[in-house]
Parts: sequence; structure tokens; C-alpha cells
Amino acid sequence: MSKEILDPQNWVDLYADMMYRFSLVRVKDPEAADELVQATFFAALKSQHTFAGKSSEKTWLFGILKHKIMDYFRSSKKHISIDPTSSEETDRIQFDSSGHMNPKPTNWNMDPEKAAENSELAKVLASCLEGLPDKFHKLFVMKEIEGMSSEKICNEFDIKPTNLWVILHRARNQLKQCMESNWLNTK
Repeated sequence: MSKEILDPQNWVDLYADMMYRFSLVRVKDPEAADELVQATFFAALKSQHTFAGKSSEKTWLFGILKHKIMDYFRSSKKHISIDPTSSEETDRIQFDSSGHMNPKPTNWNMDPEKAAENSELAKVLASCLEGLPDKFHKLFVMKEIEGMSSEKICNEFDIKPTNLWVILHRARNQLKQCMESNWLNTK
């Protein structure tokens, strides 16, 4: 395998838009997403001598961007309150005495692989993610999209695993309700 050569002069044309969208879904702030992309390009320029060519240029840049996003989350953690008992977000999904959801989840009657390719579904999901409260969004993205371990998230935000579980549970419930009301009703 030959070593890939970096082409910094074309980074903005080739990758800026997709990196911006990638960042925006995660941080929910257009200005912050733009700054993260710029910081990524700057960091890549400064460290281009470390590029080993073991991945594509795009993969390498997105790796840097992911680290910048994590730094953003770390720096913003002092600005959000992680209190799962907060009365501002209440569970709208109830459970019966046997522990089953009431009402039961809607059957989407869709093949998961086809759903993953559905651009309309992706737009609704992005919109629903956008509608999550800030703390729910950050922790959900870190766990479910970035794949961070629960232990690492708990350490970053100084919360107990049970608190993380409650927050993720509530985020998933809110996403489920949003998806069911905004996507299933339009099919």
C-alpha cells in the first residue's frame, strides 16, 4: 500500500461542508460547528508532518474533528447542569405495573437497513436530535453516536452511571416520541 499524500490546498473544497454538517449534528450550534471545522484544519496543518498515511486524508481529518468535538464537550460541561431529577424534563412515557411501556411503542413496519438509507428519516432524526435538551443531546451523542464508554462519560461529567442511564433513557424516549409524531405520521 502506498502512503497517501496530504493535499491541504483542497481540504476546504473537499471536506468543509461535510465536516460542518458532522459537527452541527453533534454540537447543535452553527457558530461552534464552524469554529470546530476551522480549528480542525488549523490543527491538521500544524501536525501534517505526523500523518503516517495509514488512513485516508478524509479519515485523518475527521479523526482530528472528533477530538475537537470532544474537547468542545469537555469545555462546555461546566456550562450545563447534569441533574436527572430536574423537573424541567419529565418522562412522558409511562410504564404499567408489569413494567411494559404504556402506550406500547408503534410498530414501524420497516427494515432497519432500508431505514438507514432513508434520507427523509435521517432529516427527521436530525431534527429530533436538535430538539433534545442540551445535556441530553450532548450525552446521547457521546454515547450513541461517538461510541464513548459509559465510564468515560461519567468521568468527564462527574456523574454516576445511574444518572447517565436515566438521562440516556429520557433522551431515547424523547427521540422515540418525536420520531413517531414527526415521521410515522408523514408516511
